[in-house]
Amino acid sequence: MVSTPPLVAAIVRAMHQATTRQSVIASNIANSETPHFKAHDVQALDFSDLLDRQIAGTQRIAHIARPQVASSAAMTAMGASSLRGRHVVVDSDTGETKPDGNTVSLEEQVLKMGEVRADFSTLTNLYRKQMALLNTALGRNG
Repeated sequence: MVSTPPLVAAIVRAMHQATTRQSVIASNIANSETPHFKAHDVQALDFSDLLDRQIAGTQRIAHIARPQVASSAAMTAMGASSLRGRHVVVDSDTGETKPDGNTVSLEEQVLKMGEVRADFSTLTNLYRKQMALLNTALGRNG
């Protein structure tokens, strides 16, 4: 039976987290002019804690608590999709609230999108290097 190395499994989880965060940020940008829309974000993973649990081989399954956020009736009536199952939280770190109650700042969202890109690039490089290391250990790099 072949198992995934703990570091690779942790990198893959973090990549999924980055993908989810990118989707939430894109939704924020799309709703930047929707009255009463509250900006959302994905609760950050503690990558070092996740990795420590994987490597330590504890019997606990790594679990990150992510509260669920539901769309308000007004948002749904205006065509907003349900946020259930996306593991998002209301972004409490917004710099401004517009007069119509919208908390999306395009500047903040673009900065967050840059963070996601940098994180995903770093994770991709870690994954690529880990795979190269495994191939070298198996004698497949020539």
